Amino acid sequence: MRRRIIQNSNSQQAVVHQITRRRLLASGAAGVSWLLTRPIHVAAAADANDRLRVTDIEVHEINVPYEDWIAYELNHYYGPSRRTVYVVHTNSDLIGLGESGSREPDEVISNYIGSNPFDWIGDETSLGLGIAMYDLMGQAAGVPVYKLFGQKYRSWVPKASWTVSTHPQRMANAVRNYASRGYTWMKYHLSPFENVIDQIEAMQAVAPKGFRVHFDLTMGGTDDHTFELLEKISQYPIAGCFEDPLPEKDIEGYAELRNKCRLPILYHHAPLGAGFETQRRAADGYILGHAKLGDAIRRAGLFSQLEIPFSLQNVGGTITQTMTVHMQAAFKTAHLHFNSDTETWKADVVRERHQPVNGLLRVPELPGLGLTLDREELERLKSLTLPEQPKWILKTKYNDGTMMYNIGDPKDPLFMVRPDKRRLVTLNYDAPITTEYWDPNGSQEFGDMFRRLEEESMVLERPM
Repeated sequence: MRRRIIQNSNSQQAVVHQITRRRLLASGAAGVSWLLTRPIHVAAAADANDRLRVTDIEVHEINVPYEDWIAYELNHYYGPSRRTVYVVHTNSDLIGLGESGSREPDEVISNYIGSNPFDWIGDETSLGLGIAMYDLMGQAAGVPVYKLFGQKYRSWVPKASWTVSTHPQRMANAVRNYASRGYTWMKYHLSPFENVIDQIEAMQAVAPKGFRVHFDLTMGGTDDHTFELLEKISQYPIAGCFEDPLPEKDIEGYAELRNKCRLPILYHHAPLGAGFETQRRAADGYILGHAKLGDAIRRAGLFSQLEIPFSLQNVGGTITQTMTVHMQAAFKTAHLHFNSDTETWKADVVRERHQPVNGLLRVPELPGLGLTLDREELERLKSLTLPEQPKWILKTKYNDGTMMYNIGDPKDPLFMVRPDKRRLVTLNYDAPITTEYWDPNGSQEFGDMFRRLEEESMVLERPM
């Protein structure tokens, strides 16, 4: 879908941003002396960028296949993967790239048409389109995006891999695959349908020395004694850190847990925006998930002033991943490993592929994001049809022979990590259980159990 130009008639706003843009260009070109000497070539560049306008935004909804080795578990959790790519055209030859998980509404997209990309410094409207604006700003100014945020604090940014909680041997397979690709961290959300200790022992058996696992407890929902569970996990060398181990509003509980736990505690869903939480020293680090650019800039200032490490978590392809690398390069304390899940997909709409070296991604130095659109691949992924994952059955067996059955629904992936949301039963992460994925197979046995689950929601059966 293509959106045509809508001229921006707010001249007063344009004048204000003109000053801001020129100061920005000054700092990147000739410093304060530019305001006094104003060399002709710099002035010409500034004037050209003042006239820069967004004329058209292509909106492409694409279907991206998972890597073959991880597709089984990801399809069961989420079904086929889709996201939206934005190709932003201007009245020059510059093209900006952005992306988001879902499509922005037309009324949001229309705000950008006719505007100058520099009007969106510290964008608080759209993360996906904001990325495209920064890509354009960097290209127009002739600098990599990180320079639009400030000084560079690092040339290499730590990047973690990601998977979902599944059978222990599949968890071990994920560690093997990611370690071979240069990753040193892997994150996943614990699920009470799997025994976390069985998973850890399987992963530990294949992990190279120094490989770490980031455990996300999704803010509780089980009857585990949290400190006891974390202490048990912490004894394994592969254990790296814990994210959201308590309900998000229990700030005092976080502070107490942090004082007791031997591994770092990370706060993602900080209910008060990390302000009061940082005063209470509630966590060792923070995660900003899908924060608008302006909000991320403000939080980065807070964490920098307090010398608290943090990371950005924005899920997407290479476009999103690269923007995160630029931002974490320029944010002083953004030296925690970040997740974007880019490594779970086997195709993308740009030609560049950035692979980690010892868990680190190199910060690009080309103007803008430093990415090149692969138009042919974009069109292929737009027209690609991926098979839907039907509902399936989780077949869970306890050590005493008790069987538990639940419906797995790719449209409700939260159930896999927080089954308490259905208000059926409270489970725990260290129960003596194993779980199989029972897919529709046309058998009467499957059909009978599925119909029963539709009526009863969950089935528990005593051993025969």
